[in-house]
Amino acid sequence: MLCLTAGALSALLAADAFTLAWTHSIEHVRWEEDWRVVGDRLVLEAARIRGTGAGMEAPAGARLRAGVWHYRPHLPPQSALRLTHSPHAAGYEICRSGCAALAALLPGLASEAVIEISPCR
Repeated sequence: MLCLTAGALSALLAADAFTLAWTHSIEHVRWEEDWRVVGDRLVLEAARIRGTGAGMEAPAGARLRAGVWHYRPHLPPQSALRLTHSPHAAGYEICRSGCAALAALLPGLASEAVIEISPCR
């Protein structure tokens, strides 16, 4: 189970795995990260970049398949993800069987806010 919070707003998602997706604010290229809940932590399992550009080089070891860079990030398990929601950039999406904007999952979200994703405790 995932908990989404932003200030006094909260939502629960029945998921033990999800993809976090967003579009780069300058290059307008989609990024995707596959996360899994393991106990009280979030584990990053894989990531994809659908192109390259300024400051968006694919990391060492990435493989290009059908125009998409695939790689395995080396990040320790996280207790939470903190994401900045802003009117100056496209919003984050959370994908399971389909994708939904995080802002849509937190009705009343301020135009500028920090959204936290964490395993529910």
